Amino acid sequence: MKQLKFKNLQKLWSKEWLLKFISLCLAILLWYYVGGEDAVDKNVLVPIEIINMPKDLIISNKFKKEIDVTVRGPRSLILDMGKRESARQVDLSDATPGTRVITIDNKSIPVSRGVQVLRVQPSSLILSLDKLIQKKFTVTPVVTGRVASNYTLKDLRIAPDTITITGPQTVLSQVESLKTTAINISGLTKSVQQQIPLDLEPAIVDLIGETSITADIIVGLEMVEKTITNVPVKAVIDGNIQQVVPEEVKVTLKIPRMLLKRDVDMKGLLSVTAAAIPGSEDMKVLVVPAKDVTAPLEILKIDPEFVSPAKKPAPKKPETPEKKP
Repeated sequence: MKQLKFKNLQKLWSKEWLLKFISLCLAILLWYYVGGEDAVDKNVLVPIEIINMPKDLIISNKFKKEIDVTVRGPRSLILDMGKRESARQVDLSDATPGTRVITIDNKSIPVSRGVQVLRVQPSSLILSLDKLIQKKFTVTPVVTGRVASNYTLKDLRIAPDTITITGPQTVLSQVESLKTTAINISGLTKSVQQQIPLDLEPAIVDLIGETSITADIIVGLEMVEKTITNVPVKAVIDGNIQQVVPEEVKVTLKIPRMLLKRDVDMKGLLSVTAAAIPGSEDMKVLVVPAKDVTAPLEILKIDPEFVSPAKKPAPKKPETPEKKP
């Protein structure tokens, strides 16, 4: 029985010494790689990590995303710290709108055991917290210059014409609309499409970046209203030219201004005909540009709009000679 107890104690003693020996070796090894190394100082950049931000809040000011930290420790640990991403977390779970000052002291910097934080710069972080809102803005085009002579800007269409921005309430409440940079139409003689940047405040650029819209610039000939009188009407029925009453009409139309500056036969610009109306004796007057006219014409009014076929005179009856008594 005594021999059995002695053997058990001997086994236990052997195990304890084995564990102590292993621990001693590990301690020596750790001292060699850590304690035995020269201590060095180094400046490292530690990123700021915002966590638990409420969904209805936003940080409206610019702040340093990294802090400059001076650390001291064994060379291997310091080099390893530079490789690993070690962030200083800022918990905003209980944040409310307003200004919040976050103190950054040496103890708040996460470092490995054996590394000492000597200095932190900056020592505090100021955050302006604001309500997060959405606001819809109308995009206003800004036009400069004039199109070429005898031409006019008929329309200017932009897409998109509204932009919705999500951002701080204090920033968005100061802006009523978004404007484009100057759209230069000087000398244009035809319609064009251009990409136009928006003229944005820096605070808005921070929210949506540099933004452009598409501008469709519609340019056409300058048109003037003109009334042409005594325009003859031509009617053809069953292949035969038919005279109508009245024989002439008055046409009011829009024509390019440049035509007025030329010696142009206005009546020659138009082709005026009369078409039969089923079930009616009247005929409708139709006015279109003549075949050789390429300039745009816009018919506004025809007076009268309807004409009637001219009635042929009844054939004269032959005279009956008087009978002699």
